[in-house]
Amino acid sequence: MSLFKKFSLRSRIFVTMILLVLIASVLIAGVTVYQYREQSRDYHQERLERKEEQIKQSIYYAIQSTTYPVTTENLGLIFKDEIYRIADVQNVNFNIYDLEGQLIKSSRPKLNNDSISQCLQAEILNNLSESVDKRYVEDNVAAGDKYQASYTYITDTKFKPVGILNLPYFEDNSFNNMELREFLFRLGGVYLVMFLVAIILAYFVSKYITRSLQTISDKLHQTDLTKRNEKIFVKNPSEEIGKLIDSYNAMIDELEQSAAKLARSEREQAWREMAKQVAHEIKNPLTPMRLTVQSFERKFNPAAPDAKKKIAEFSKTLIQQIDMMSSIASAFSSFADMPAQQNETLNVVKTVKLALDIFNENYIHFISEEKEIIAKLDRTQLIRVVTNLVKNAIQAVPEVASPRILVSVASEGDYVKISVADNGIGISDEVKEKVFEPKFTTKSSGMGLGLGMVKNIVETYKGTISLTSQHGKGSVFTVKFPKAKK
Repeated sequence: MSLFKKFSLRSRIFVTMILLVLIASVLIAGVTVYQYREQSRDYHQERLERKEEQIKQSIYYAIQSTTYPVTTENLGLIFKDEIYRIADVQNVNFNIYDLEGQLIKSSRPKLNNDSISQCLQAEILNNLSESVDKRYVEDNVAAGDKYQASYTYITDTKFKPVGILNLPYFEDNSFNNMELREFLFRLGGVYLVMFLVAIILAYFVSKYITRSLQTISDKLHQTDLTKRNEKIFVKNPSEEIGKLIDSYNAMIDELEQSAAKLARSEREQAWREMAKQVAHEIKNPLTPMRLTVQSFERKFNPAAPDAKKKIAEFSKTLIQQIDMMSSIASAFSSFADMPAQQNETLNVVKTVKLALDIFNENYIHFISEEKEIIAKLDRTQLIRVVTNLVKNAIQAVPEVASPRILVSVASEGDYVKISVADNGIGISDEVKEKVFEPKFTTKSSGMGLGLGMVKNIVETYKGTISLTSQHGKGSVFTVKFPKAKK
C-alpha cells in the first residue's frame, strides 16, 4: 500500500482500472467453475434417484409376480435370474442385502464379487434405519474417481421391509470437464481481448482525467515571485478542476499584489540597511580619530626633541581615517557597495601593529615571531578588520579584574594567521553561530554590523574567519589570508 501511494494520480487510475478488470475476470471464472460443479453434482444426484426409482419399480413388479412367499429368505430365489434381467434392462448393476447387512444377490459377474462388500457396515444400517425417508446415500472415492452408493429398503406387497437395495453409482465427469475446459478456453480468449482493450481505455481515460491536473501542476512548478506568472485557462473543465483553476488564478492575483508590496518593502529595507551600514562605517574611523586626538593632547610636548615626528605620525593617522571616510561617502553617493577593495602587496605584521597604535589600553599586547609576512590585501580593509576585532574584544573585558587582549600574527603554511584573543566574558554556544550575521548583537547599543562586515572583507580576499569561545573564560577570533605568491 505504501508503494501504491508513491504512484502519480494517473498511474493510480491506470492500475486501478486494470486491477478491476483482472479481479472481475477471476471472479467470473471462479463463479463459472463453481456453477459447472454444482450443475454436475445436481445432475448426478437426480440421475441416481431416477435409476434407483426405476430399479425399485422393477423389483416391486418382480415381487408381485413371483410365486415364492415374499420373505427375506426367499429374496435369493426370487431374484436368482430376475436380477440379471433388471440390470440388463436398466443398464446398471445393483446388490441386494438382507436386513442384517449380509449380501444375498449381486447383478455383477461372480468374478467381480470379491470387490463387493459381503456385509454392510453398522454405520450404514444405522443411518438407513434413522433416516426419515428410509434412504441413505454414501459418498466414496475409488481409484481417484468419485462414486455414490444409495441404500434403500425392499418391501413386500404390504410395504414391510424384507431386504436392502444397494445401488453403486460412479460419477462420469469427463464430458462436463471437457465442456468446462472448452468454455474456460473461450472465456480466456474473451478476457484477453477485454484486458487489452481495458489497458488502452485505462491509458486514455487516465490521461484525460489527469490532463488538466498536469497543466495545473506545470503552472504551479513555474510559479516564481520574481516574474509575472500566467493564469491557467482550460477549455470545458470539470466542476472540480474548474474550482481548482479558479483558486489558482485567484492566488496568482494575490501573489502579484504581494510581490509588489514585497518589492516596495525590500527597497525600503535596502535603503535602511544601507543607511545603517554607512553610519557604522563612518563611526569606525571616527573612534580611532577621537582616541588619537585625545592621546596627542595628553602626551604631546612641544619642547620634546621628537615633536615633529609625533606630529607627522598624528597627521598620518588622521589622514588615513579621513581617506577612509571619504571613500565611504564616495561609495554611498554613487549607490555602490562599501569601498572597493584594492590589492596591494603589504607587510601584514607592520600593518596590524600600525592598526593597534590608535588604542591606548595598556592591556592590549601584540606578538609576532616574524618581522615580515607579505600578503596582497587592501591596507584600509585590513586595518578595519583588526580594529573591529580589537574593539569587540575591548567590549568583552570591562567587568574582568585583570583584562588582557593578545593580538598575534604568524605564518601557517601558505596562509598568514591573525588572532585576537581576550579573557572576557566569552560567548555562549547558542550565540556562537550567529555572531557573524548582519544586525546580530549581544550588546545593549550598536547595530551588530561589525563582525558581519569583517566576515565579508575576509571572504572577499579568499580568507576564513573562525571563533573559539568558552563562556566566562574568553574568546579567540582567528583570521587567515593567503600569502602573496613569490
